[in-house]
Amino acid sequence: MVFAAMISRSVATGSQRIARTTLVRSLSSVAAASGAQWEGGIPDTIKRVGQASAFPDEYPGMVYEFNWALNADGVTPLKRSAFRINKPLDLKIAGLNLPQKNPLKVKAKAIPEAGTDALTFEAFDEVCQEVRDNLSLSDSLFCPEGHVPGTTAGVRVISNSSSLAPSLLAYLDRCPKKSPPDSMPITCFVLEGYSSEFAGYSIEEIEVPIAPEEGVSVFDLGYQPKEAKSVATVVVAGSSPDLAKIVGGIEASQKALAEDEIERAKSAEEKAE
Repeated sequence: MVFAAMISRSVATGSQRIARTTLVRSLSSVAAASGAQWEGGIPDTIKRVGQASAFPDEYPGMVYEFNWALNADGVTPLKRSAFRINKPLDLKIAGLNLPQKNPLKVKAKAIPEAGTDALTFEAFDEVCQEVRDNLSLSDSLFCPEGHVPGTTAGVRVISNSSSLAPSLLAYLDRCPKKSPPDSMPITCFVLEGYSSEFAGYSIEEIEVPIAPEEGVSVFDLGYQPKEAKSVATVVVAGSSPDLAKIVGGIEASQKALAEDEIERAKSAEEKAE
């Protein structure tokens, strides 16, 4: 019995050695074949991989850089669903339909400017804050970006309307997609499902940081140089916001910003004389 057991173990051990030898030879053959395959270097198709993200939990509609940009505009997408829409492909990613016409011509409807008899700054600011709060609570935000047609004035629309986003993208001229995204000269807040109808726009002057002269740093100066710049805010809200009113606010804002730039240029020339 002992002799038979020893023979069985011997046979089993021999079988294991044969199996390991066969596996090693097989792996060696694969390695040799792979070595021959990669002699010319790693193919470009393998090199084409995305860069590692510092935020692995990002996904379409949840991009930290863009969320921070929206936060700077006064809207915080609490439902973690905010789509930056710069081109038709972005509409598909957001699950929206493509526009039927592109480019889309829209006949603008005039809306009041804050600070006039038709609309006080206080009334505008109150509704603007309420609209931004409601947008922050929306299930999803759709944010077309582009230039006012025929100009280089940047526009960002922040809206909860899936039906307006394709038309707004088709209306706007395409603009470069910057990363990280900057604030735009014209920001529109468009709220669908609002209890009352509202439309208005506001122009204000802010100071923005600028780079010092060449060869001089902020530390040398002891302060951050700034320059005046005009920005516009358009607010349109209602049960079903009117595209023509949004366009009216955008085009009126662009015209006002251009006029402010001309006035500042004239003032600078007069001071230089």
